[in-house]
Amino acid sequence: MILGKVVGTVVSSTDQVGISGKAFLLIEKCNQEGVLKNDFVVALDLVGAGRDEMVMVSEGSTARETPLTTGKPLDALVVGIVDIIDENDTVIYRK
Repeated sequence: MILGKVVGTVVSSTDQVGISGKAFLLIEKCNQEGVLKNDFVVALDLVGAGRDEMVMVSEGSTARETPLTTGKPLDALVVGIVDIIDENDTVIYRK
């Protein structure tokens, strides 16, 4: 699982995913403090994340193991919105 920030949306007039009502988000990967890495991934949003929110992204074959995504051609899913990151008893990120 990776951390990233929502930096935009991706709109496609046609796709082969077959999941309606969900958005594709452009996610820029970041470290645990929210520092961006200039490395991007397009992920299906399962949680309703908004722009500039830090999110948890599941990549690879695990992206196809939810009830909604089984057998779908997906490689990345937004599976959580980060509220707080505590590292060594210090809060290093807060929403």
